This record gives sequence, structure tokens and C-alpha cells, in this order.
Amino acid sequence: MSIVLLGSTGSIGVNTLIIAQRYNIAIEALVAGRNIDLLNEQIKVHNPKVVAIAKEEDKHKVNHNNIRCGTEGILSVIEESQSQTIVNALVGYAGLAPTLKATSLGKSVALANKESLVVAGEFIDMSLITPIDSEHFGLWYLMNERPVSKLFITASGGAFREWELNKMKDATFSDALKHPNWSMGNKITIDSATMTNKLFELLEAKWLFNTSNIDAVIEKKSIIHALAEFKDGSTTAHFAGVDMKLPIAFALRGEVTEEILPPTDLLSIGALEFLPIETSRYPIWNIKEHILQNPHLGVVVNAANEVAIEAFQQEKCSFFAMSEMVLDAYEKFNTIRATNIDEIIKIDREVRDYASKR
Repeated sequence: MSIVLLGSTGSIGVNTLIIAQRYNIAIEALVAGRNIDLLNEQIKVHNPKVVAIAKEEDKHKVNHNNIRCGTEGILSVIEESQSQTIVNALVGYAGLAPTLKATSLGKSVALANKESLVVAGEFIDMSLITPIDSEHFGLWYLMNERPVSKLFITASGGAFREWELNKMKDATFSDALKHPNWSMGNKITIDSATMTNKLFELLEAKWLFNTSNIDAVIEKKSIIHALAEFKDGSTTAHFAGVDMKLPIAFALRGEVTEEILPPTDLLSIGALEFLPIETSRYPIWNIKEHILQNPHLGVVVNAANEVAIEAFQQEKCSFFAMSEMVLDAYEKFNTIRATNIDEIIKIDREVRDYASKR
């Protein structure tokens, strides 16, 4: 077996390479952004046939003789690859085109790029998608073809879950990156603080499991990732350590029967607490029910959110103003509905243009 790995230098990419080594999975291609030093280390270890990077200007730094650049370069790598599995761990909207390219070729996608489904789930063949996400992996693990009445995923609450509300309005970009439970990339950590990440995961679950009967609650220790409420009235929970190697191993292998993570130590966990996601702290949650009934509007939320994060990083808006920008765009564009991918691209552009002028 061989894979193409998109986003090799991020945390999902690094963990994917660990799992690939463990199971002797060949790496046909590596795709990375601008962390060329780490990419060069990965090239030395995994010896890919081809490499793609984000920027042409970094090409001379890469220690490989077959290098592609930019979006077209990434798409050409997927198109020419022999691998039937593409691991997509790219960040943001940039991950959509590779997902569409891979699925159009009938290739399976182990998907960590949640924006692909948020933006265009309606136009993606779900039979080719396996999520690399602890929440969706947990849901799949629990459901096991039993009749389910409701699904739940959990949220950590993000960097500001303990902050006083009146202090949050003055929070900085660096404050928002101080996640209480783990270290992730900038975008997902900001999205965790606003709860946008969890909204996206609900939309993912909507497409993956074909249900709108799904909700989220805060579980501060991030030990329970998902719960399934069955029609018989019972509920089961999926406990696992905060480590993405487990869903990655299942995505690449289909089934895993040996230990990937140490078993959960219940005594060291002690008490568990579940808390509601309150709109006063997480304003984006105001649209949760509406967007689950209208998941085609995910393209609006994603586009406005990416503009808002950039504005926050550049100190052009406050923490709460990010959610205000997204909610404003959501109201402005709430009657649109794409009928194909070209219209998705057009709507994305229009929303970004609108949000950037607010």
C-alpha cells in the first residue's frame, strides 16, 4: 500500500507518517506548506517519488528532484499518483480542491480537512471519505449499525472557557492560541476558542452520518470524544487519549486490533463534567440549529470565518468581532444555494469580498 500525504508537516501529517512507518505503508508523495526544514527531514526518511509545496519561491530549498508548486502542483500530484488513498491534512479552504480531485478519480480520502465537507459536502461522494477526526471516528465506532436517536460530540471549550466574559473582548490572538488541552495549528486553535470548529464538526457529521439530530457539549478533559444515544434509551461514550494516531490508523488500515494508545486510566481521570455551550461565550452557536437544517450555508460560514481570523491576527478586529463578522455574512447570504462546485467557488469569493469590507 502507498499513500499521498497532503499537509505532511502539520500535526496530523507527522502522526500519519508515524503510523505509515509502523505498518510499512509507502509514501508516494509529500505535500507541505512552508516548513521546508521539516519537509526535508521527511523526504530523507520516507523517500517520496514527488513533492509539492505551497510557494514557488521555496523550491530551491527543497532537497528533491521532482517538485511541484501551488494548487495546480498539488492537483497534478494527485492525478498522476498510483496510490488509491489520499490523506488530506491541509488547512482551510485550500483543502477543498484536492478532495474534489481525489474523489473525482475514485480515490479514497482519509480526511482531516473538515472545510472540504463544510463547504461542499453536498457535492462529495461520502463513500470515498474516511474522517481523521477523533469525534467522528468515535461516532462511527459507537454506532455499529444500531438504531440511534441522537449523536453527541464533545468540545474542550477552547482557550477562553474559564475567562470572565468582560475580559474576552480584549483577548489577543496569542491569548487565543493557548489551548488548555493540546497544541494544534493556529486556525484550528482559534476556531476552538470561538466554537466554530465544533460547528464545522457538526456539519461534517451531518454529511458523514446523514443526520441533523446531533449536538455538542463541553467536556473539559477531552477524554470523551463522542456519545451515541440509542433508541432504546441507553447512551454509550467513546473514551480515548488525546492522540490522533488512533483515527489515522483506522483510516489507513480499515481495522486495527492491536494497541495504538495506552488504555484510559479511569482512576487518574476522576470526575467528569459536561457543560452546555453558551451563546454568550460562543456567539457562533446562535446559528447551530439553522445551519444543521441548511448545511449548504457552510460555504458562507467558512469563507467569512477565514477572513475574520486574518483580521483578528492583524489586530483589525476584536475576538468577539470575529463571530460578529461571520454572523453578519450568514444573515446577508442566507438565501443562496449552490447547485454545483463552480457556484460554490463564486459564493466563496463573494462572501470573502463582503466580509473583508466590513
